[in-house]
Amino acid sequence: MNLQEEHKQFKFSPMVIAIPLYFVLFLWVVFWVEGNYNLYLTKYGLYPKTLKGLRGIAFSPFIHSGVKHLFNNSIPLFILMSALFYFYRNIAFKVLIYGVLLSGLLTWLIARPAYHIGASGVVYLLFSFILFSGMIRKYYRLIAVSLVVIFLYGSMIWYILPIKEGVSWEGHLSGFLIGIMLAVIYRKHGPQPEKYYWEDENFDENEGFLMYDEHNEEE
Repeated sequence: MNLQEEHKQFKFSPMVIAIPLYFVLFLWVVFWVEGNYNLYLTKYGLYPKTLKGLRGIAFSPFIHSGVKHLFNNSIPLFILMSALFYFYRNIAFKVLIYGVLLSGLLTWLIARPAYHIGASGVVYLLFSFILFSGMIRKYYRLIAVSLVVIFLYGSMIWYILPIKEGVSWEGHLSGFLIGIMLAVIYRKHGPQPEKYYWEDENFDENEGFLMYDEHNEEE
């Protein structure tokens, strides 16, 4: 990828900030409505291995148990989602939509019989995708992003294990695993490292490039 392509790929646009901001604001609006109108939205959360609990795959990321729970998710959500839309804008929506659905389904399959709510599964999805996608692509800019992410949020990885009571480690683990899976699936999409001529599939170390322009062929 040359400098011109890099500039085009990593060009800033308002959606890099707007989409994460609107998403986080929507979470706070849902929380305010629930508290202000004395609603009980936890019943719409993900409840494993029940048909009714499947609706939580779509609804649970928007439901939180309290201000602390929501606040702890809001900042990493905004930062990681902004990174996703800046560095992987061409596949950002696919990663989000497929990631939420698949990690929710995996949680539904493996989790304990309880209501699982909160956007922390999405946080782990984004953390995992950005971390491993940079490493898999071996592109210096994305590797740098991976290192920043591991520096900021590396301690989160402990919470994919059942080490804290009342925390849906199953949701964290599901988001983490699906993030890795999507990083592998979409490794050829989005930013790619510069490919040197000896890495080209049409290059032969003994004969040079095997492909040629027919107009330059000698009669």
